[in-house]
This record gives sequence, structure tokens and C-alpha cells, in this order.
Amino acid sequence: MNLALWIATGVLALIALAGGVTKLFVPKDKLSAASGGGWTAERSVGFVKTLGALEILAAVGLILPAVLDIAPIMVPVTAGCWVLLMIGAMITHGRRQEFALVAVNVFYLLIAAFVAWGRFGPGSFTA
Repeated sequence: MNLALWIATGVLALIALAGGVTKLFVPKDKLSAASGGGWTAERSVGFVKTLGALEILAAVGLILPAVLDIAPIMVPVTAGCWVLLMIGAMITHGRRQEFALVAVNVFYLLIAAFVAWGRFGPGSFTA
């Protein structure tokens, strides 16, 4: 179980890091022209950049607390926050009728829910 949770956490951290770096460093006009990035045209640059920074922090929060054994409870808390973020993403893409992206967000949500459930429960770092 521990190995499955580490793999899921690593995958989720890579997804968060890639999304965060993209939102933080790619210009908004390029993001809005990219497939799946049309929603950024409706949001301010500050909002998109802030979201990118939060995604990078999520990637860090999924890995470092457990690796460094400093507040490892932050791993499932971060995964739970990622679930909330994916609900927002599903709503955003659903309103834009981008149902393929909603499906991707559901997949990410399920990974995050697995990590949160596992690290709060049977795969807890304190067990």
C-alpha cells in the first residue's frame, strides 16, 4: 500500500508541478491560445499566476513533508486541497463544455482522493 501511495503522490506532484510552472511562466496570451487553456482568457493575469504558484506549492507539499519527516500530515492535507482544486477545475471546464478536460480533472481528483484517504488512514506516516 505504501508503494502505491508513493507512486500516486509522485504522479500527482508531477502534474501539479507541470501545471504550476506552465501557469506561472507561460504568458497568458499563449496559455489562452493553447488547447484547454481558453479559461485563462476570462481570468486576470494575477489570478492565473497565483494559481500556478499554489500548484507549485502543492507539488512541494505532497513530497517534502514526508521525505523530510517534518509535518508529514501535510501530505494528505495537500491532497485534500487538490481535490477541492479539481472540483473548481471541473466546474470551470464544465461551464465551458470542455468535457474531455472535466474527465481529466476527475482522474486527477481520484488520484488525490486516494492519496488523502491512504495517508489519513491505512498508509498513514504515523501508523
